[in-house]
Amino acid sequence: MSEAVTDAIELLGRVPLLSDLSDEELQRIAQVAVARSFPKGARVFHEGDQSDACYVIRSGEVRVTREHSDGRAIALATLGPGEIVGELAMLDGEVRSASVEALTDIELLAIAARDMRGLFERNPEITAKLVVALTRRVRETNERVSRQSFQTVPSRVAGVLSQLVAAEDSGGGGRSGVTLRMTQADLAQLAGTSRESVSRFLAVLERAAVVRVGRGRVTVLEPSRLRSYIF
Repeated sequence: MSEAVTDAIELLGRVPLLSDLSDEELQRIAQVAVARSFPKGARVFHEGDQSDACYVIRSGEVRVTREHSDGRAIALATLGPGEIVGELAMLDGEVRSASVEALTDIELLAIAARDMRGLFERNPEITAKLVVALTRRVRETNERVSRQSFQTVPSRVAGVLSQLVAAEDSGGGGRSGVTLRMTQADLAQLAGTSRESVSRFLAVLERAAVVRVGRGRVTVLEPSRLRSYIF
């Protein structure tokens, strides 16, 4: 067995959706998986593309978005190592329902939809796990849409910043001075608003010494104070 196949088996075995598969099944998938890589900012696929494969993230992070007819994009999810993206291709073979963009340099394993559908036919329990995973993502999307529908722009932006800081501060220490490497356009996309609206609110936060804004980054100086802007 080649080193590439061995590495792919190890990665696939860490994917929650595939964790109950036998070594033989994992090897079968690994042997047909194709390694892909994309630089930061590249599109893995576009909304409306034909669905011919799903992808397991080996390293890096991607953002899943949908575009409005007026050109605005709404962020649906951010996914990282060990997660599957493009999974709807495994079910219906229809066109892509969303776009996926690399937030960092990424490495993926591409698996043809026909191979995954064959796997589901042989392992009904995997289909059940997929339904649970999709349901979780639908709930997360509903929660995000609800926030974007009923919260003010400042509240949405503060909420996004708070979530990003929490993700960066994985130790749970509540540390200050967390720098987020992202542009104002990135933040606007996550909050479902315009870059101009984000810029105005960041100026308010900067005057209040809650954040410090730099080129391509936002440093949150006082994370706990963001809560006073969320309602």
